[in-house]
Amino acid sequence: MFLCVMSLFVTFTVCKSFPSRDVYTNHWAVRVSGGPREADRLASKYGYTNLGQIGSLVDHYHFHHSKVVRRSAFSTTGNHIFIRMDPKVDWIQQQVIKRRVKRSARSDLDMLTFNDPRWSSMWYIHCGDKSHRCRSEMNIMAAWQRGYTGKNVVVSILDDGIEKNHTDLAQNYDPLASFDINGNDHDPTPRYDPTNENKHGTRCAGEVAAVSNNSHCTVGIAHHARIGGIRMLDGDVTDLVEAKSLGIQPDYIDIYSASWGPDDDGMTVDGPGPLAKQAFELAAKKGRKGKGSIFVWASGNGGRRGDHCSCDGYTNSIYTISVSSTTESGTMPWYLESCASTLASTYSSGETYHRKIVTTDLRQRCTEGHTGTSVSAPMVAGIIALALEANPLLTWRDVQHLLVTTSRPAHLKAHDWKTNAAGHKVSHLYGFGLVDAEAMVLEAQTWRTVPPQHTCTEASDNRPRYIRPDQLLRVSMNSTGCSEQPDQKVVYLEHVVVRVTIAHPRRGDLQISLVSPSGTHSQLLAKRQFDNSKEGFRNWEIMTVHCWGEHATGLWTLEIKESPSRLRIVHKPCPPHPGKLKEWTLILYGTSDHPYNRLSHLHTSVAETPRPEQQLEEPEEDEYDGPCHPECEKQGCNGPSAEHCLNCVHFSLESHQAGRMCVSHCPLGYFEDKAVRRCKRCRPGCERCVGWAAGECHACRKGLYLHDDSNTCIPGCPLGYYADDVHRQCQKCHTNCRACRLDSERCTDCNEGYSLSGMMCVPKCASGMFFNLEEMACLPCHDSCSSCTGPGREDCVQCAANFLQEEWMCVPTCSQGYYPDHTTGSLPTTCQKCEEQCLNCSGPGITCTNCREGYSLVGGACIINNSCNNADEIFCEMVKSNRLCEKKLFREFCCKTCFIAG
Repeated sequence: MFLCVMSLFVTFTVCKSFPSRDVYTNHWAVRVSGGPREADRLASKYGYTNLGQIGSLVDHYHFHHSKVVRRSAFSTTGNHIFIRMDPKVDWIQQQVIKRRVKRSARSDLDMLTFNDPRWSSMWYIHCGDKSHRCRSEMNIMAAWQRGYTGKNVVVSILDDGIEKNHTDLAQNYDPLASFDINGNDHDPTPRYDPTNENKHGTRCAGEVAAVSNNSHCTVGIAHHARIGGIRMLDGDVTDLVEAKSLGIQPDYIDIYSASWGPDDDGMTVDGPGPLAKQAFELAAKKGRKGKGSIFVWASGNGGRRGDHCSCDGYTNSIYTISVSSTTESGTMPWYLESCASTLASTYSSGETYHRKIVTTDLRQRCTEGHTGTSVSAPMVAGIIALALEANPLLTWRDVQHLLVTTSRPAHLKAHDWKTNAAGHKVSHLYGFGLVDAEAMVLEAQTWRTVPPQHTCTEASDNRPRYIRPDQLLRVSMNSTGCSEQPDQKVVYLEHVVVRVTIAHPRRGDLQISLVSPSGTHSQLLAKRQFDNSKEGFRNWEIMTVHCWGEHATGLWTLEIKESPSRLRIVHKPCPPHPGKLKEWTLILYGTSDHPYNRLSHLHTSVAETPRPEQQLEEPEEDEYDGPCHPECEKQGCNGPSAEHCLNCVHFSLESHQAGRMCVSHCPLGYFEDKAVRRCKRCRPGCERCVGWAAGECHACRKGLYLHDDSNTCIPGCPLGYYADDVHRQCQKCHTNCRACRLDSERCTDCNEGYSLSGMMCVPKCASGMFFNLEEMACLPCHDSCSSCTGPGREDCVQCAANFLQEEWMCVPTCSQGYYPDHTTGSLPTTCQKCEEQCLNCSGPGITCTNCREGYSLVGGACIINNSCNNADEIFCEMVKSNRLCEKKLFREFCCKTCFIAG
């Protein structure tokens, strides 16, 4: 009897899975109409503190309650119920902590020249190292050689902070593109600890915008771009925190790069909450002054756990550019996830014998060990920055189209490369292929904005269907592409989203695919070995880009297959619960016009207006007695066209080439003189005007700009103005700016008494002072700094007299294990690190004067245990004769020859 009871208990334990509990915080998101004052009043009334608007979300506020437990397994009740009942509160949500992991891969065990020392190791940009078979298919150097380095483009890293005073970042650091969500201030400096846990953001920032030719570390892909950091991962991550982060300076920051997401453990299904979803959509519609913010996202590192990035709602969003990785040999890295939402790929790390990525690291250091898809997102962000420099008018959708049309399969190895019906090669591992920077900037130069995005949501199919083990369930839906609704009509596809609700006893056993009307097969979900959840999918959206450019109309087929795992087969006592597809919806995103081959809808100029057919001399005919053109007045006409009118209903247009004709509106380059009902020419260079006078021009022809003050058309804007390419006007710079570009706030030069801080002109501070953006005042640097970015000794940019730069701070004398570097002049300015085993040294190389414990000093080098022998006498003589003793490896093999023998 006891054994039977125990057997039933074990069976129950195996069959029932307990989902992990949510952790509730003492922060609330609240939607309140009536503005900030009303929000403050409500917060005070119920004992909360209003911490301000949530990013760019209007009427959404961040409330905090200091008397509620900071973390709790249960949502808060009691007095907090009353605020929900207040009629002024439209919506309220207590914030839940969301697990987010940085996507750097753990180890497998758990032409142009630059003086930057790690330049030679940047194999993914150039092939200077002849000892390896390297490739440069991303063509980054070719884009540089065309003059594009990211100038006037702003990129921000959403992560654990960036080391803003790092020698390779300080020159390009932009305080206006930075914020500390975790600390609620403007300083994104990471929190330092002995393990350097918060190095991730600094590493990603260096990939994008590390300064070139400064004799330090590495070179960023967009090494003249502005770089900022949003510190938001070093604390509790909630929906509110993510929404705030996505809404920082949307009109100032061009590109946001994120290399994190839900846990890549092969069992999690998670994505942005309601606030973050709104923030994504708002940024796409209104960010960059209507052109749309650009979000670049790492696709995930769950390959070893069999994860699938369709279970990640961030990479699955139409608003993000999901980026994958490949090794230097074009093979699939061990951490890579396969999914249909991936747009493009870059090089990254692979097995232990593959080379990794070079970038900046914490404490003023560099690393050659950056890994995973974390590498790929900032790489693509840097390449997009080059394209935005080539064409600042690109929208967020233009950028995605550019990636689709210019990325190439190159030598990337995948079994599933296919060509869709629009002619694009695409793979579930690599999207449309390896990013090509040169092709991107060349296309961007002449790119025409794609037609408006249309969204066609087909009626949901909510007829339940059972999912039987080892049987393929096929359900189909015939789409018209919403052809009957012009504002929703989709002819040419971009993103395709399937929204599903599925009940299932073990979610990881499901495989889902979608077949387009053209026959393109997208794997929306693969089996996940570790996903034992019984929760199934509830209104979960899965996105594919594999149908990009295809026609939307026709039969769409959803295929679902269940392959029971060994776990379910072994534990037969569990009662069988067949899976069920409860509902599915097809959402098509695209355009009604072809995105690339559109005919011009511009007005035909008068010079291009076809001339009336010349009549041959014929015998005189009877008077014309047919119908007149609608633009002809009641006096009649002598022919059927607008050129045959005797008088005009609206306006008469005359030119030497086209003769005289009646029109309803005057074309570009003319204004309407209503007194005489004639179209008259504007002044030369003017495209729209209300009269001939110099001040009556309202818009200029292409290549000319309207000067605000004089209302005249000029080829270039004067100092103190910037060229607004959208409205073709010269707009005034900010009063502090001497010159600016693209925006009145993006200063490139300052008036007397001001200096640049990022792209903002702030009052110039005296030597030894810095401008504090929060207090809007000049404050003193630390005593050891002659110039700085903040008050601490770690914020020094240059050291004061009699101080030396050592690692990330200024010191009066070099510390133990460092030596003063005289290579820059007679007076040293920096302290360099001695050889690894030296306690003290007098210079670089073999110049040790004291050794660490366990080592002995032999000829300026520290040798372990007093042993100094040769591995092979003949080999060591060759080492010495070829002057290879300077190399550490040869010194270890040939200690006796290199040191004792002189």
